[in-house]
Amino acid sequence: MSHEGEEELLEYSEPEDNIVPTTESKDDDKKGSYAGIHSTGFKDFLLKPELMRAIVDCGFEHPSEVQQVCIPQSIHGTDVLCQAKSGLGKTAVFVLSTLQQLDPVPGEVSTIVICHTRELAYQIRAEYQRFAKYMPDVKTAVFYGGTDQKKDAELLKNKDTTPHIIVSTPGRLYGLVRDKQIRLNNVKNFVIDECDKVLENASMRANVQEIFRATPHEKQVMFFSATLSQEIRPVCKKFLQNPLEIYVDDEAKLTLHGLQQYYLKLAEKEKNRRLADLLDTLEFNQVIIFVKSTLRAEELNKILCASNFPSITVHSKMPQEERIARYKSFKDFNKRICVCTDVFGRGIDIERINLAINYDMPPEADQYLHRVGRAGRFGTKGLAISFVSSEEDEGVLGKIQERFDVKITEFPEEGVDPSTYMNT
Repeated sequence: MSHEGEEELLEYSEPEDNIVPTTESKDDDKKGSYAGIHSTGFKDFLLKPELMRAIVDCGFEHPSEVQQVCIPQSIHGTDVLCQAKSGLGKTAVFVLSTLQQLDPVPGEVSTIVICHTRELAYQIRAEYQRFAKYMPDVKTAVFYGGTDQKKDAELLKNKDTTPHIIVSTPGRLYGLVRDKQIRLNNVKNFVIDECDKVLENASMRANVQEIFRATPHEKQVMFFSATLSQEIRPVCKKFLQNPLEIYVDDEAKLTLHGLQQYYLKLAEKEKNRRLADLLDTLEFNQVIIFVKSTLRAEELNKILCASNFPSITVHSKMPQEERIARYKSFKDFNKRICVCTDVFGRGIDIERINLAINYDMPPEADQYLHRVGRAGRFGTKGLAISFVSSEEDEGVLGKIQERFDVKITEFPEEGVDPSTYMNT
């Protein structure tokens, strides 16, 4: 396979006493049965009956630890800075909190949620729709670049179609603010998901600052991420007033409980054969395979399909409508194998994924966490296997083990017992 076509950047549309360090329960299950901190069930949050009906419909009984710590304060308008590993229900914190506070007024935007990719924006909007299913007056919309801004402006012109909740990438929302096509003077909740990714990017941060200035001074601000370095925390806190700060486990323990992690040492030319062996012999519901470039994603997808492994590919170079359609197709279980670049590496939540393979090692340790976090979401079991084929790969593997205080062992010759990573 070619080594060309390295992945480019995604085409983005253009105080201390509040700190709550927490630790994970050892008895996680898929529904998040955690030891009670503030509550033992969603009913104890005293949410609107419409929200409770939707929560019951989703099959959720017990809030995750993050939800137990955050929701009692966030529903009352407290600013929040929350770092918790992938799959622990951070999205539901701000979705439920903002819906609980929402009193929809025709023509007024009440909540804006900013995230760094179109796929994540689409998914967050879907979560709002899921939890607002018994709130028929609530309108939501998702905005992102690469589409005609005039369509978004038309939606915002009419008070009967103006969304109360907007999920958007920074570039598009900034464009609407700059062109005076959106009024944010009634915004009550300002949320950024994967805030480190948004604020580390200079142009995205500049866009966010302009959007922030267009909103009222008095509002709730909530920032969430799976990784939040010591360097980025002060940047985040410039936007926040006396926030509740939540860091679930310390940085060294950001790895995922229930996820088995292995590496395979092999030459570059052996990757395809070894991948085919794994797909043949391992049991899995759905698998996500990460590569380092769009070209490699396309090539590997063709090879798998030709080898009777029906797969789908998702990467940043395809039109966003196509990416979202493929994401939906994979989520709907139309395909069991997905080959992708890091466009799928953050925040994408597909419950059936229980196997993640790094065909190409990520360049950085943090990317590894986001990638393998696709398997073993919300306390479920999972399996992650990384191909190591160079000294650089070995270096990254070492950094991952050091950064997250985890031991990644060589994949055993006899394979892995499916009961250890498959949910019964």
